Amino acid sequence: MPRFRWTQLTNIPVVITGIVAWQWELEEQKLKGILLMHLVMGCVSSVLIWVVWFIHKRAQRQNGGILPAYRLPIEAAAVAIVAVTGHLGGFVSDVNGPG
Repeated sequence: MPRFRWTQLTNIPVVITGIVAWQWELEEQKLKGILLMHLVMGCVSSVLIWVVWFIHKRAQRQNGGILPAYRLPIEAAAVAIVAVTGHLGGFVSDVNGPG
C-alpha cells in the first residue's frame, strides 16, 4: 500500500494556514480577484493531490499495482493547477507584481 507522501502531509497545513491568514490578516473581508483565485485553486490542488493518492492506493490494493489509464489526465490537471496556484501566489506576494 502506498505510504503518505510529503505532499499529502504538507497540503493540509498549507490549506489551513491559507484560511487562517485570510481570517486573521483580512479580518474575514470578502475575497476577490487574484486572492480569491489563489485560495480556490489551492483548495482544488489539495483535493486533486488526495484524489491522485487515492487512485494509486486503490490500484495497489485491488490491481496489484497496475494503474488505470484515466489517472494520467487527473495527474496532469493536478500539476497544471498547482503551477497556476503558485503563479497566482507570486502575484499575491508581489513577486510577480508590476514594475
